[in-house]
Amino acid sequence: MIEVKTFTFNPFSENTFVVREKESKEAVVIDPGCFSAREENELQNFISNNQLSIKYLFNTHCHLDHIFGNNFVLKEYNPQYFIPEYDKPLLENAPAQASMFGMEMLPVTSTTNFLTEDLQLFLGSEEIKLLFTPGHSPGEYCIYFPMSEVCFTGDVLFENSIGRTDLFGGDYQTLIKSIQNKLFTLPEKTQIFPGHGNSSTIGKEKRFNPFFKS
Repeated sequence: MIEVKTFTFNPFSENTFVVREKESKEAVVIDPGCFSAREENELQNFISNNQLSIKYLFNTHCHLDHIFGNNFVLKEYNPQYFIPEYDKPLLENAPAQASMFGMEMLPVTSTTNFLTEDLQLFLGSEEIKLLFTPGHSPGEYCIYFPMSEVCFTGDVLFENSIGRTDLFGGDYQTLIKSIQNKLFTLPEKTQIFPGHGNSSTIGKEKRFNPFFKS
């Protein structure tokens, strides 16, 4: 089984996740948003105190608030590093993204390892399923652990809301189809951990999310 640690980092209040498989102590960092030395230390202390082995770094998508900490995680832990292929231009233009918000940001290390639905990845004994869910960004993926019934939904699906679609590559109808076809087909008790805000479940969002109530 997996355990989830949530950190809320940077000026955008982004959720950074460390997901660990209890027996093996293998872990994945999802969307590291650590923006300051204090936030980097907070992440590092948790990993060190729990003696975790960081096997993977995943970006669900490559908007700046989800990639601030990529360089730090790569330098400290040298994990296997995966991004959505269609979001690579966002990653490689991170300083330009930051300038749009009046911020400065160093270039972020790129990769040619891309998330795909065909990838077969494991964290200890836990299988990782990758769900292609564009609409908020051109290439976004959700990260699903079917054995533990947990899904990391990035900026696709939130508690009582959905991701914005007015940023580069966003499209409202594409986002709605991603949620209906990929997320709402998961078991209703699946717990979701979004990129901002509180956790929820698929069942709750199917019943109460105002974007889907008939």
